Amino acid sequence: MESKTVAEPKVTKELALAHGLSAEEWERILTILGRVPTYPELGIFSVMWSEHCSYKSSRIHLRRFPTKGPRVLQGPGENAGVVDIGEGWAVCFKMESHNHPSYIEPYQGAATGVGGILRDVFTMGARPVANLNALHFGRPDHPKTAHLVRGVVAGIGDYGNCVGIPTVGGQVVFHPCYDGNILVNAFTLGLLKADRIFRGYASGVGNPVFYVGSKTGRDGIHGATMASAEFSEETEEKRPTVQVGDPFTEKLLLEACLELMEEDVVVGIQDMGAAGLTSSSLEMAGRAGSGIRLDLDRVPLRETGMTPYEILLSESQERMLIVARRGSEERVKAVFAKWALDAVAVGEVTDTGRAEIYWRGEKVVDIPVAPVSDEAPVYDRPRKAPSSPRGLPVPRPLPETPPEEALLRLLGSPDLCSRRWITTQYDQTVRTNTVEGPGADGAVIRVKGTKRAVVMSLDVNPRWCHLDPYLGAMHAVAEGARNVACMGALPLAVTDCLNFGNPERPEVMWEFSRAVDGISEACRVLETPVVSGNVSFYNETQGEGIYPTPTIGMVGLLEDVERRLRPGFQREGEVILLLGETVGHLGGSAYLWILHGIEAAPPPPLDLARERALGDLLRDLAGRSLIRSAHDCSDGGLLVAAAECCLGRRRDLGAELELPGGGLPLPALLFGEDASRALVTAEEASVPEVLERAGAWGVPARVAGRVGGASLRVRVDGHTVLDLALSRIRSVWERGLDAVVGAGR
Repeated sequence: MESKTVAEPKVTKELALAHGLSAEEWERILTILGRVPTYPELGIFSVMWSEHCSYKSSRIHLRRFPTKGPRVLQGPGENAGVVDIGEGWAVCFKMESHNHPSYIEPYQGAATGVGGILRDVFTMGARPVANLNALHFGRPDHPKTAHLVRGVVAGIGDYGNCVGIPTVGGQVVFHPCYDGNILVNAFTLGLLKADRIFRGYASGVGNPVFYVGSKTGRDGIHGATMASAEFSEETEEKRPTVQVGDPFTEKLLLEACLELMEEDVVVGIQDMGAAGLTSSSLEMAGRAGSGIRLDLDRVPLRETGMTPYEILLSESQERMLIVARRGSEERVKAVFAKWALDAVAVGEVTDTGRAEIYWRGEKVVDIPVAPVSDEAPVYDRPRKAPSSPRGLPVPRPLPETPPEEALLRLLGSPDLCSRRWITTQYDQTVRTNTVEGPGADGAVIRVKGTKRAVVMSLDVNPRWCHLDPYLGAMHAVAEGARNVACMGALPLAVTDCLNFGNPERPEVMWEFSRAVDGISEACRVLETPVVSGNVSFYNETQGEGIYPTPTIGMVGLLEDVERRLRPGFQREGEVILLLGETVGHLGGSAYLWILHGIEAAPPPPLDLARERALGDLLRDLAGRSLIRSAHDCSDGGLLVAAAECCLGRRRDLGAELELPGGGLPLPALLFGEDASRALVTAEEASVPEVLERAGAWGVPARVAGRVGGASLRVRVDGHTVLDLALSRIRSVWERGLDAVVGAGR
């Protein structure tokens, strides 16, 4: 089939290879069609079979994830996952990457990443109520880092603030492995009625297909294929493939879609995300086993002279595709007209099993849906473990830095310092649902009209995942569950954003497979199924890949928000208790990396049964109102956790810790990063029962000190090893990002 209405390149094998298809995939397309594809058809195959859209290198591994559970209402395969939280309510959530666009154009890349994940959630019928983000940048002193940090943070803040969704938490990491390829992972959680879930199905022969939202332009063309290739010296030339967002239109689109969903009108709905009109139409038809006919002459355009290829592959933002019930056309138009948005019937559902697309009266696309939408090639790519162990052994003897100097350097490092410069650019309280925002172990959002609240956390330690992908990925799940438990909540389910290098390299696929196994094992033991997620491959620049970074988004439930645990010390005189066992593992530690430049192996071991017991204990103590606060011990170990607890939101509270040395070197005792530990506080009268409950759950527990004073003091075996004024700790902690973004900014 040849299009005669527009000058197009001749479709050849060489052109297909230039579109990112392999020689074998080109032959497969010829077999499927029985002919050479048209230029628009080639574009469709190239984006739908791209790594970004088809998951062709990862699907065989993702099948190992546990995805079902008694609360799971919708697992992977839809725009977002949905989990029941009781009383007729459910939460819908997902995390997506926008890594490549954010490196090329940080403001728009990050902003449209937020916009895209918002649409994934409200497409399911949920009102977005919270955003989080996990940001990974290169060295703080890298020439591009300041520009990237400022642009990404501004893009996230401006988009979320304009739409009116609070950004309530996240993670920020700096490491040289991200110098040439930053990561921007955006998470959104929405609230919906458990019996009102909408899905992306093009069902019902004859039902109209509506294009709604912004007009189509040339921005974002080939965004999906750009995200499926590593960076090179030509990266800067890829700016045209980065979409441009309009948060004010997104707000109108959100309200219009949710209003229409209140009526019995919508059969199926999907965001025009990666690959735009192409992916939304073919994926909806593919899920339903139907066909679809589209007329591109009806698509609202904001640029002249656009070709079918450009219309189909544009990734212009703030657009949705809706399949409506036949006979409801005028109602659809009226709702979107009220919100000053386009709503145009551009086609209909058919029973042919084919995508038939017309332009200027000519059929420019005629392809079967199934082979394109859900029968893309699946590759079991070669895997190979590294030829030598990663990281250095923990040095013996340990390099010792005086505890006061070590603590201040850790707290003042960009990795562990205050995030205030970042978080104050985000509206954290809009819609008045935010109970705990940035700075807590987990963000807490109330469910109005009930006592319930939802708790969220994003976690991963890329150094640990580099040293041991299996163990590092397990730790990411465990820390997410621990953070949720430290708020008194029950972990329910996980979304993930799996960021890796080039899957065509066997070592990268080994990392990926091991990380999937680690996540799977942790989720099975902790009973937190994976309900949604994203894979981002090709995070490389000129052959240098990032560390494996499987970011985990953990969502939990507080049945009574008033029984939540608070972050940080609460009152003078409270007793501090340490839950969990201290062994002094320094492998993979911030102490060795930040202070001494050593990435030491292995990371701390993880006993998932102990992790689960700690979570059960924290919820038990919270439910009985035996403890007031909890904070997990993670990066920087016990001493950093204690210092963070001293730095309160309303006022700082000092503490004195009394620790037994246990024969451990001082750095191991104070800065070791043993898993499954938390610092909690309780009234004096509650301490015996706290210790009794800990014994019942099999969790080691001991009194570690008391809250009070204006300094952090630590005594080990009766000897004072640290005495630092809180004013000095706060000053260093708050200035940590100055080295990145500049003082006073």
